[in-house]
Amino acid sequence: MNHLSPKLFSRRDFLQQAAGLAATGLAARPAFAQAGAKIPNVDATFLFVCDVHACRMVGGLSPNCLQEGKTDAALLRNIAALNNIGEKEWPVEIDGAATGLRSAGSRIGIPRGLVVGGDMTDDGGGQITQPSEGTQLLQFSQRYQEGVGPDRVHLPVYVGLGNHDLDQNGPPPHVDWYRREMRDYVEVNHRAGVFFKPPVPATSYDVDTDCYSWDWGGLHLIQTHRFAGDTGHGASSALPWLKQDLATYAADGRPVLLFQHYGWDTFSTERWDPAKSTFDDNGAGSPHWWSEADRQALLATLKGYNIIGIFHGHQHETPMVYSRDGLDLFKPKAVYMGGFALARVSGDGLDLVLGEASGDHGEVNFTNAFRKSWRT
Repeated sequence: MNHLSPKLFSRRDFLQQAAGLAATGLAARPAFAQAGAKIPNVDATFLFVCDVHACRMVGGLSPNCLQEGKTDAALLRNIAALNNIGEKEWPVEIDGAATGLRSAGSRIGIPRGLVVGGDMTDDGGGQITQPSEGTQLLQFSQRYQEGVGPDRVHLPVYVGLGNHDLDQNGPPPHVDWYRREMRDYVEVNHRAGVFFKPPVPATSYDVDTDCYSWDWGGLHLIQTHRFAGDTGHGASSALPWLKQDLATYAADGRPVLLFQHYGWDTFSTERWDPAKSTFDDNGAGSPHWWSEADRQALLATLKGYNIIGIFHGHQHETPMVYSRDGLDLFKPKAVYMGGFALARVSGDGLDLVLGEASGDHGEVNFTNAFRKSWRT
């Protein structure tokens, strides 16, 4: 018999052990895909946002948030745009140029859900001096958790963590307190346990890394927070879980979407420049956010699967649709700048637009369009 010390047996340890007992019969099951199996139909419209940066503190806003526009009013403008998007039409033109979207001119309809690509909070949940001050995470949950009324999104929300959520150290001896609270929020929202059903259940949840996946018909979607190989602040790499998840749920060639915080843009890939004593895109020193080795390890894990796109955040100001390393990548503006992405995956292909809130009552301005077809 194994004996666990009461001091070391955390709530997460208990839930992991309980879930392990419940899943004993599932661990050795064969891969989901079978030779010749038909991929389920898919017609999934969804929204993606990143860099919410909820800034509310007990005594106002976190430093510099007001000057940067990270206000509750800005979040409410973004929420109004998201909640009203279903009544609008897919754009036929953007700035006078035809979008070429298969869905152009048709009503968008109610999206399946909203995926968040990290930096939900500005300061690791908002606890600056004491672990009890979780005001930023509370603000995020009061805005970006499914509810009713004009001050909440009206869709299931698939949350993801970024560097602002995970890099904050707490005062000793609570160094990891903030990270644990943010990860607990992900777990409570998405991980089914023996005694608990989450509001937005995942198909697969990795307790060690809090990465998870789910399915909309024949579309497989994966949330990996900062990125799947992240080992910062003592975190475990999610690459082994991701490898198994893809083998289990996507080996039949179905389309797969990946969500993470860091991208392939110049800000996400900047390195230390000793001549300028700063990180920039000309530096040759250590990476600021994630390394080329990190990216190559991720690419090796994804190889052979039908990855139709990666959504990310991190860079705030510029909406981006671009390709790197054989991948199509999409990044809207930050939430507090009004940004969002809208996508539709069907049996024919992918339609995507980037946009931003342009008023307080659900008005939007579309800025970018992308189309990928895989059936003529």
